[in-house]
Amino acid sequence: MEYKHLERPAASDYKSRSQILNSLLFLLFSSLLFSINTFAPKPFFTRERFRIQSMAGRYESNPFEEEEVNPFANPGSVAPASNSRLSPLPPEPADFYNTVDIPLDNNSNNKDLKKKEKELQAKEAELNKREKDVKRKEEAAARAGIVLEEKNWPPFLPIIHHDISNEIPIHLQRMQYFAFASYLGLVLCLFWNIIAVTAAWIKGEGVKIWFLAVIYFLAGVPGGYVLWYRPLYNAMRTESALKFGWFFMFYLLHIAFVVFAAVAPPIFFKGKSLTGILPAIDVIGDHIIIGIFYFVGFGLFCIESLLSIWVIQQVYMYFRGSGKAAEMKRDATRGAMRAAF
Repeated sequence: MEYKHLERPAASDYKSRSQILNSLLFLLFSSLLFSINTFAPKPFFTRERFRIQSMAGRYESNPFEEEEVNPFANPGSVAPASNSRLSPLPPEPADFYNTVDIPLDNNSNNKDLKKKEKELQAKEAELNKREKDVKRKEEAAARAGIVLEEKNWPPFLPIIHHDISNEIPIHLQRMQYFAFASYLGLVLCLFWNIIAVTAAWIKGEGVKIWFLAVIYFLAGVPGGYVLWYRPLYNAMRTESALKFGWFFMFYLLHIAFVVFAAVAPPIFFKGKSLTGILPAIDVIGDHIIIGIFYFVGFGLFCIESLLSIWVIQQVYMYFRGSGKAAEMKRDATRGAMRAAF
């Protein structure tokens, strides 16, 4: 088998090939530069164009260029912008203190306002005059020792002044409340007496007993308040020995009446005009219901009698213990001596 030896190329062949390659690259690069210079966009501001515009007098300033202005150079005014086409407004000082008078529509409104103003002034003067009169009366009453009392009881229809918690000393309030309960018990007894006697009158007992029952109520309720309860209230409030003596005198009469009414003997009054034990026994034989009414009235008068006896005992113990008895004797002695002289 025969082998053929390959011949090695000569150095001259390599040189010719490299020259051809360099020439091709130069042509390619030249064509690329030509295409860039031909088709690339030219800049808007060039030296030639800038020179031409400046020579032709058509040069305009850059609208985006910031202009250096010192705002503190002249406080009274502001320099207008050089590139603004509108003339600036002249500066005006702000005035915050001038008032504007708004006239009314017509003269009738003025007259109405003046009329109302006069009416209000007249009312105000009248109120001031009344206030001065009331104050003068209060001062005169205070100098004379008269206490002006406001009616506050009962709450739904105030007819009397009654304020134990604020006017009576604390250590005497319990006693005063029991005395007030005694007065209310008298009112209840006399009111129930009218109901029972009215029922007896309907059943044929006569109209005379009904009139007597009404008289007992009309005389006993205000009489008990004026004669013994109000004097005790004032005595507790002012510690007056004379008022204590007045209370004892009429409260003994009150106790005598309720004890008499609990029995109701036919001596001074018509027997069946009071719901005592004797009329109750007499009536229950003929009319059971009316007899029960009379027995209820008898029980109320008994309770009122016991409560009244307890109240006068407590008041008398306080009267003796506080020295009001000796004071009352001294006052009575002075009064007798003055009367004698």
